[in-house]
Amino acid sequence: MPELPEVEVTRRGLAGPLRAALVTGARLGKPLRWPLGCTPQSLAGHRVGEITRRGKYLWLPLLQGEAGGGAAGGLLVHLGMSGSLALQPQAAEPGPHDHFDLHTSAGTLRLNDPRRFGAVVWSRSLVDEPAASLLQRLGPEPFDPQLTPMSFHAALRQRRAPIKAVLLGGEAIVGAGNIYACEALFQAGIHPALRADRISRPRAERLLAALRLTLARALELGGSTLRDFTDVHGASGAFQAEAAVYGRQGLPCGRCGKPVRRVVQAQRSTYFCANCQRR
Repeated sequence: MPELPEVEVTRRGLAGPLRAALVTGARLGKPLRWPLGCTPQSLAGHRVGEITRRGKYLWLPLLQGEAGGGAAGGLLVHLGMSGSLALQPQAAEPGPHDHFDLHTSAGTLRLNDPRRFGAVVWSRSLVDEPAASLLQRLGPEPFDPQLTPMSFHAALRQRRAPIKAVLLGGEAIVGAGNIYACEALFQAGIHPALRADRISRPRAERLLAALRLTLARALELGGSTLRDFTDVHGASGAFQAEAAVYGRQGLPCGRCGKPVRRVVQAQRSTYFCANCQRR
């Protein structure tokens, strides 16, 4: 958390206001997960290009000079486990959890991250280091037309780990974080401990459809807010209010009435209905 829907909601909120904005300076607070890789002063004088997303990473390309010429590089941003970005027309004094500011003609883009697992990293491009190494293991995007039920099933057949762990790993498909993996597995009727390589092609097709529907609905509702996440305007997500199993341990399943169960897989809470989700 934040997961793909929250990062995409953030991207959409920033893409318009920051497009072609002139960078006037930057500020670093406490160290984040990885070093920035350049001096904050060197970011000034560039213009922000078209903001894109890859998995849970945001890419803020910076164009050369005030006229916005060719690409000069960019900032790869990860929100970690508790981060959020806000674009503030008049930024207040930074607080103890405000660890990076990008000052622009459109306002101050501020990263707030209480747990400091997030990152802002300079890279010349997405195919140069360090961006290339950070992105190289990411699987296909869930809404990529080239991700088909057949290719998704083939990726699952190569993995012997429990399907919940495979979804969180991000190599078979990217962006299915803990909340959305639990919900999609419930919608598809698949037990979270079932080995990925034992999932049949019809079940893999149902799971891919469930993942896409779950993530699309989360995007409609602005993502999920369990503790820290807010969008660039400070609004919380609302998907958590519609969750069928996540966070509902002991409550009746909406389908069968049996209590929702919780187990820990790879140090993450997994919520499921043992009656509706079969191995």
